[in-house]
Amino acid sequence: MNRTLQILKYILSDAIGASCAYLAVFTFRKSIIEPKLFGDNVLLLYDNKFVLSLLAIVAFWLAIHTITGVYRNIYRRSRLREFVQTFSMSLLGSVFLFFAIILDDYIDSYTSYYQSFAILFGVHFVFTALGRLILSSRTAHRIHSRSIGFNTLLIGSNENALKLHEELQSQRRGSGFLFKGFVHINGGHNHALEGNVPHLGHFENINSILSEHGIEDAIIALETSEHDKIGQILNKLEGQPVNVKIIPNMYDILSGQVRMTSIMGAPLIDISHEIMPAWQQSFKRMMDVFISIFCLILLSPVYLIIGLIVKFTSKGPFLYSHERIGLHGKPFNIYKFRSMYQNAENNGPALSKKDDPRITPFGKFLRRSRLDELPQFYNVLKADMSMVGPRPERQFFIDKIVQVAPHYKHLQSVRPGITSWGQVKYGYAENVEQMVERLKFDVLYIENMSLLVDLKILIYTVLIVLQGRGK
Repeated sequence: MNRTLQILKYILSDAIGASCAYLAVFTFRKSIIEPKLFGDNVLLLYDNKFVLSLLAIVAFWLAIHTITGVYRNIYRRSRLREFVQTFSMSLLGSVFLFFAIILDDYIDSYTSYYQSFAILFGVHFVFTALGRLILSSRTAHRIHSRSIGFNTLLIGSNENALKLHEELQSQRRGSGFLFKGFVHINGGHNHALEGNVPHLGHFENINSILSEHGIEDAIIALETSEHDKIGQILNKLEGQPVNVKIIPNMYDILSGQVRMTSIMGAPLIDISHEIMPAWQQSFKRMMDVFISIFCLILLSPVYLIIGLIVKFTSKGPFLYSHERIGLHGKPFNIYKFRSMYQNAENNGPALSKKDDPRITPFGKFLRRSRLDELPQFYNVLKADMSMVGPRPERQFFIDKIVQVAPHYKHLQSVRPGITSWGQVKYGYAENVEQMVERLKFDVLYIENMSLLVDLKILIYTVLIVLQGRGK
């Protein structure tokens, strides 16, 4: 599957829809409205001004579609959901354009407003919805005919996994699962799936298996006796770019946890990775970029002053960097103003404590005021970090935390942040136990992520900086 080509097809289709809508409104104005106002000698010219306006309108619509996540998961589009989304976005976008460009136009009567809006909305919706319907129907046909699909791994090897595999393979219309193999959970060599799909090993090695075989979907199909392993499996899959599904039992169905994604498909619980709506994720990133650029420019004198004080109050560079683990377990170099004496960790990584002799006198002030974190706006600009998110840790401490709290890997499903709910509520941790205690606030943040929560955390962080209450 060529995702880039498919996205380009959607973009071209949406651009045609936007162009047709603007062309229709422009032609209606020049051929109907203006002759009534200025006489019959109005020329219908598609000049440079028209072309520039057309390009601006197309760019506006494509930006709206990108922000709202239209071009994500391009092969997993529900035609009904796409139709509803196209209608709502066409309506909202048309209302905006009406007030931005149509309301100020000359009109012969107020009915011209209604006619212009109806043409703008109607033509845009019809052409955009039609183009998307053609593309998504073509994709659905290719999936149902099994000419394309998603590389799938079965987690489980016994009767439930075998029944699911047989059910999905026997369907007249394909569900999109291209089974690359299975991994077993418990020991033993007599696996019911043996001979049906390749055996790829034990689930403990699942991360390398996912990468090696380009797995996009993972279906957990365990026996009742193996259900105690589900938590371990989900922790292993946390942060991996795969769609996770679980075979439900009757309790799951009766409790309403199972949602139909396909009328003809097998009932599966979909473990959603969409922590925030697509438009909020886009807005969060735009906010990160804007704030980081603004702060890097506005606070440049502060950077210079702090850097000089750090440099002249203790030996060593004024900036300190070391490797931390970010989104999906990807390492990156984090930057801070140096608050410790040079070579403070010659004996290995260690968390700072109250009255830590490794911290310089000025470093204590930097830590209390959180000013040592200011260089991380550069990390935010690079997309290593976000303004708000769980604080990134070093691999050395992650290995220790995971031994006590395996669900720590859940934090790697989002970008780490300069500030976090855990940082605001708990401050700097002095040992692994405190890191685990702080972890629950960060997990709560991820489960409740929204722009409003981010705003609250930023406000509390500013108050801590101004009051110097940092721990």
